[in-house]
Formats: sequence, structure tokens, C-alpha cells
Amino acid sequence: MFEALSERFEGAWKKLRGQDKISETNIQDALREVRRALLEADVNLQVVKTFVAQVQARAQGAEVVKGVDPGQQFIKIVNDELVALMGENNAPLAHADTAPTVVLMAGLQGTGKPPLLPS
Repeated sequence: MFEALSERFEGAWKKLRGQDKISETNIQDALREVRRALLEADVNLQVVKTFVAQVQARAQGAEVVKGVDPGQQFIKIVNDELVALMGENNAPLAHADTAPTVVLMAGLQGTGKPPLLPS
């Protein structure tokens, strides 16, 4: 799943390579790839819509820093929004006071939910 997501994001960055500035049209092309990547990774549609809207708003108003190409600038914007969406800090799993600690793993068949075995 992460490989497919990485490949789609790479496709989005390629659309901005060789551009001298971030424009409405190249933002739309790149965001289309980001949207597809997230939807194929089974991200909730409303979350994808909100995320893409936030990235678009930041990218349209972004000035490309001298020495940084638009693709790198766009990657920074997407990365910052992903960090804001998922949270900046890692939260450890809660453990039950008495064993066993129950963890529910939910997802589609074949998406990599290996059983957790006690250590």
C-alpha cells in the first residue's frame, strides 16, 4: 500500500518538475494525482477533499523560494499538511492494567493487518 502511495505521489511531483513557478494548472494536475493516491489508499473521501483543499489554498499563495523548484515547494506543502492532518506527535498505544490488552485492527482483506502476538 505504501509503495503504491509513494508511486502516486512521485507522479504528482513529476508534473511540477521543470516548471519555473507554481501555477493554477500545474497545481490542479499535481493535486489530481494526490487525490487519486489517497483514495486508492482507502482514505475517507471527506478527509481527502479537506486535505486537497488545504493544500491547494497553501500552494496557490506560495511564493517559490529562490533556489527551490516548484516541485520541491509543493512537496513541502503536502508534507506539512500531512503532518498537520495526522498529528505532530506519536501517541503510544494504551495498555490495559490487567492482561490481555485488546487491539482492534480493521481494514480491507489483504491490506496488511498481521496478528499481534504477545511478546
